[in-house]
Amino acid sequence: MTKQAQAFRQPFHDEEAVWLQWGPYEAAVLPHVGANLIAFRDTARQYTFLREPASDEMDAFRASPGVHGIPILFPPNRYDNGTFTWNGRTYTFPVNEVARGNHLHGFFHTASWQVDDYGTNPTESYVSLSIAIDDSHPIHRYLPHEFTLRLRYSLSDQGLLQHVMVHNRGVDAMPCLLGFHTAINAPFAPGSTPEDCRFTMTIDKRWEMNERMLPTGEYLPLSDEEQAMRTTGLSPYWAIMDNHYSSTTKNGRNMMELTDAHEGVTLVYDAGASYKQWMIWNNEATPGFFCPEPQLNLVNAPNVTLPAEEIGLVTLEPGAIWEETSRIYLREQN
Repeated sequence: MTKQAQAFRQPFHDEEAVWLQWGPYEAAVLPHVGANLIAFRDTARQYTFLREPASDEMDAFRASPGVHGIPILFPPNRYDNGTFTWNGRTYTFPVNEVARGNHLHGFFHTASWQVDDYGTNPTESYVSLSIAIDDSHPIHRYLPHEFTLRLRYSLSDQGLLQHVMVHNRGVDAMPCLLGFHTAINAPFAPGSTPEDCRFTMTIDKRWEMNERMLPTGEYLPLSDEEQAMRTTGLSPYWAIMDNHYSSTTKNGRNMMELTDAHEGVTLVYDAGASYKQWMIWNNEATPGFFCPEPQLNLVNAPNVTLPAEEIGLVTLEPGAIWEETSRIYLREQN
């Protein structure tokens, strides 16, 4: 292979990482911090697509790795009092959002994952990681099932591809509750400003949330700005957003598109149509980054009395596999 395609181990600041390179693209994954894809860059144009921690921020990042890179959330978002009953079994998680009395974001984005393979082939550079849960793993006390999560990231001429898989290896059904807290830089180009950036997102309906940021089961009408989010686009910082939406598709795709008018390019985050929900958070409308978060399930889904299909509450039967792919890539503007 030429230098166009490489996969190698090298620290990201002071943290063990697997790096991928393909043409102008490079990416880094942190196996021992939740298999977080912490960097995705276009080195030819000096684009930095994901929010990365600086070298002096690494201790803070490891303590709370939810707003850099692409952390995996299982289960995603908030759960009332850290508990729910599903399929006759009660699950109890620690209440780690004390002010609101919720459990937040699950366990896998802080856990150590195994690197199964990394390398190159004629079409890509790639890394595969996994985490297996059984009764010897500390996560099993909260999710008492035997199952494996797998993540595969690859770089190619088509950008970054993510493949996620959940395999139920046990003898009873389990809830499949998953999302990604993806932190996108806006702007991602060194010569651009926040004013150059507009985004669209394939949202459908907005969920009403109570004072604890849990869904009431009702919808709110979309504002004019939220209608623009679906159509012509608007700034990622148009207002403080900590909003939850059901998803839809556009031309068959479920995606967020961020256009940089100064550079004449659009960053496409094609999240995959299995994600029935979008969460979007923009750090109190502070310019720099925002988080379009694809979620398989609604926040607090097992505690919401709505049809499972509507809220993305997926049952994974014994031996079953759930999987989805997402892609992040650039599209040139005409």
